[in-house]
Amino acid sequence: MSADAEWGCRPVSELSGVTAGGARERQLHKLGIYSLRDLIYHFPRGYEDRGDVRLVSDMPDGEAHSYILTVVTAPSVTTVRRGMTLVRFRARDDGGVCEITFFNQYYLKNSFPVGSRFRFFGKLTRERGGARMASPTFEPYTGDEMRPLVPIYPTTAGLSQKMMGSLVKKAADKTLSEVTDFLPGEIREKRGLSTLRYALSGIHFPEDGEMLERARRRLTYDEFFLFAVRIRLSRDERRQAKAKRFSRVDMTPFTDRLGYELTGAQKRAIGEIEADLCGGNEGGGEFDNVPMCRIVVGDVGCGKTAVAAAAAYMTAKNGLQTVLMAPTEILARQHYDDLSRLLSGVGMNVTLLVGSMGAREKRLSLAECRGAGAPRADLVIGTHALIEDKVEFSDLGLVITDEQHRFGALQRAALSEKGGEGVHTLVMSATPIPRTLSLVMYGDLDISVIDEMPKGRQTVDTFAVGESYRERLNKFIRKQVEEGHQVYIVCPAVGDGDGEDDEGGFEDGGGADLKSAVEYAKELSENVFPDIAVGFVHGKMKGAEKDAVMRDFSAGKIKILVSTTVIEVGVNVPNATLMVVENAERFGLSQLHQLRGRVGRGSAKSYCVLVSDAAGTDTRAGERLLTMRREHDGFRIAERDLEQRGPGDFLPQNGVVRQSGSFGFTLARADDERGMERMKAAFADASSLLGEDPGLEAHPVLRGLLRDAGTEGIVS
Repeated sequence: MSADAEWGCRPVSELSGVTAGGARERQLHKLGIYSLRDLIYHFPRGYEDRGDVRLVSDMPDGEAHSYILTVVTAPSVTTVRRGMTLVRFRARDDGGVCEITFFNQYYLKNSFPVGSRFRFFGKLTRERGGARMASPTFEPYTGDEMRPLVPIYPTTAGLSQKMMGSLVKKAADKTLSEVTDFLPGEIREKRGLSTLRYALSGIHFPEDGEMLERARRRLTYDEFFLFAVRIRLSRDERRQAKAKRFSRVDMTPFTDRLGYELTGAQKRAIGEIEADLCGGNEGGGEFDNVPMCRIVVGDVGCGKTAVAAAAAYMTAKNGLQTVLMAPTEILARQHYDDLSRLLSGVGMNVTLLVGSMGAREKRLSLAECRGAGAPRADLVIGTHALIEDKVEFSDLGLVITDEQHRFGALQRAALSEKGGEGVHTLVMSATPIPRTLSLVMYGDLDISVIDEMPKGRQTVDTFAVGESYRERLNKFIRKQVEEGHQVYIVCPAVGDGDGEDDEGGFEDGGGADLKSAVEYAKELSENVFPDIAVGFVHGKMKGAEKDAVMRDFSAGKIKILVSTTVIEVGVNVPNATLMVVENAERFGLSQLHQLRGRVGRGSAKSYCVLVSDAAGTDTRAGERLLTMRREHDGFRIAERDLEQRGPGDFLPQNGVVRQSGSFGFTLARADDERGMERMKAAFADASSLLGEDPGLEAHPVLRGLLRDAGTEGIVS
């Protein structure tokens, strides 16, 4: 533990009311709170404005307000039925008398002595001419010094707002005087930021809206700044490592085998990969290169797989192996089918390794990975099975991960470690990222952007229709099947009454009458298309069951596939010509674009129909649907997505639980122009600081904080 960063690192069991090993400590641990500093950094999720004090005589408006009331009758306890007790009393102000009721809170019967004053916060109603409040929040009234803004914290079962607020106050009393500010004074002055002590006090105990805004501005900046410093240090550390330097190879046999002309963007990406692998020079020793750590970002259908194949070809021609890890077995098998046909023609041995393989088949694949008693694999394609202990490689040189956001950092690291020190890494993502966010998402990676589509890639005609078009839509679905094609139908929910999306809903999507994959597939197969093979798949199915359904759809046995968004990435069925998205208002733009990308992959004309009663309306959802009809470029759609709802889907979020040793984004949303400017400023300041002081020798508090968080690139 660094002496410069040790403030607040004492355990929460040091607080009164929290016993080591007790229930309260376990509740806090569930929220990721282990130390007093964790508690101080457990920020409110919102605030109640209790400074807006009303009189009982004011007309109710359906909103919660504060009332300063004096208790005028002693609380009475009534049991209305078994398991239901009421605590009732009356309190008044200059505007009249209000009856206050608490349900099943018997312990409050002695909390309101006659003559005592409280600030009650809740909704006031009028029934039979009398004013009433049910179960309001309350606190003893102490006068004008009471803070108007009361924080509301993320909590867990058994841990009330009142208890959480009390624990935060106790932790603040013990630690805020110890706070050491890691941000250099010149940066604070340049950006007009408060001290860290002021910000931490202001986020929990704001005296007014101005203090809260100053606190938020500083703490938001901190999250961006620490993240920027960490990824810059990670990149700098990677550049200190050594990897094998490749020799340049003749790519003509590979490009001739492709049978089509690469786009300019693909050629550029391949050239950037070649420069990384070859170290940009022809001299020096065998292990004098910097390990490649590059991401290839491109739209659906832009040809990223061909770029990955080119990298594998370069690796094989340098006598080394490549491994490609895909997030699902169906995608791994799809890559195997495509790449084995392509690369076998240039002398490469491609091997598949997935969990569902039989024992004999798996033994053969493992032997090919090791190159023991079998032809050595030049390219191994698989799923998570690749990181199992028994999987060994004879000479691994390149690791490729497809759809990198589907894997955890530990999974990617475990695969790279199988090749020892200096393995090159290439990741691929079919999720276009707005250029304004690329420095955050991929700050520790070199980026190759494929922003050009191959010749002949068709545009998918897109329509947005309401429920009134249902009969016409069903006829169109039948027409596509009768012409020999296949259809996707995507639903936002898994099962009837689920009330929850398989992959997460959109915030303004409503919630009523959601189509569910299981129930809708049953309705279609029994009542609408009884003569057509209908299947369903969703993310909660077991992997083998899900893969079996996808194989049947790929083979054409299933004509209509009803699914959740589990099919949004990677699935390639060229015979599928129609994508129907039910409750399309429930999805964001980027997700809708990914779903649309599942069709239009063959030669037949393809279509996407977005079903929503928001179609044609002047709403945010209606605007998204209109954007989908007019726009087909994934990068422009991503920019529109960012404009409409901020970077919540792009930035790494910790949610309620803060993982130990991480700097996550809790406050930093950058969902407006001002937020984006703060993000850019923090990244610029981090770059400037590390440019002048790479080891942070002149900034020991920041250095200690990063070391204690386990940040790579900081040595003890």
